[in-house]
Amino acid sequence: MRVLYCGDTTLDSAAAYLGGLITHWGWTLDYIPGDQPFDPSLLSQSDFPAGVFIFSDYPAAMIKPELQQRLLQQVEKGAGLIMVGGWESYHGNGGNWDGTPIGQALPVTISSVDDRVNCDRPVLVAARKPTHPILNHLPWPERPPIIGGFNRFTADTDGTVLLEAVTHLVTSTDGGFELHEERRDPLLVTGQLGAGRVVALATDVAPHWVGPLVDWGDGRVSAQTPAGDAVEVGELYAQFLKQLIEWAAA
Repeated sequence: MRVLYCGDTTLDSAAAYLGGLITHWGWTLDYIPGDQPFDPSLLSQSDFPAGVFIFSDYPAAMIKPELQQRLLQQVEKGAGLIMVGGWESYHGNGGNWDGTPIGQALPVTISSVDDRVNCDRPVLVAARKPTHPILNHLPWPERPPIIGGFNRFTADTDGTVLLEAVTHLVTSTDGGFELHEERRDPLLVTGQLGAGRVVALATDVAPHWVGPLVDWGDGRVSAQTPAGDAVEVGELYAQFLKQLIEWAAA
């Protein structure tokens, strides 16, 4: 498996989480920091139709439209494409992916205004299709994780919503708390582009938006890239991301 991962600042900061896990799983990692322009030479590598492109907190301005079109040609041949949420993902605060070739290839409609939702109340992750290969063998009903923020987008009619972000209001009562569901937003949407698979994940996989999701599970997984910081994450968080990337690459 070859993964080209763009964004999340650097491998010794936010990108240490996903970059470390990709290394831990024994996959080949190419990485571009969030403030560096896209390297067009990476698109000439013949093995990307069997791999995955991941964009997370990587502004659209860092990859020219003609390079986006070239990348999408690789996806149409069988590569996977994943966008992960963040302040510079989707529209966000400087992401500005709406109206771009990659933004339009995703299975969601991206807002033309700031779409960030920073959560100061419980937002639980609910599975719409828990037996899907991305979600399978994970305790969504019994142990739903909590996230700290997400980008609010609309699922396209030909997209498949796998996860929802369920926002709750909380009322304090004598001896406890009561949760009242306020609204639901699509959190994980999948689709197809030619022979390739495309995925839109609305929340981040690194602090702060990842919230308690990063510690999901009782077991721990330690990971590190050769050039990055070491991280320790929950085993269920790691399993979810592994299944997500493997599905996109299939």
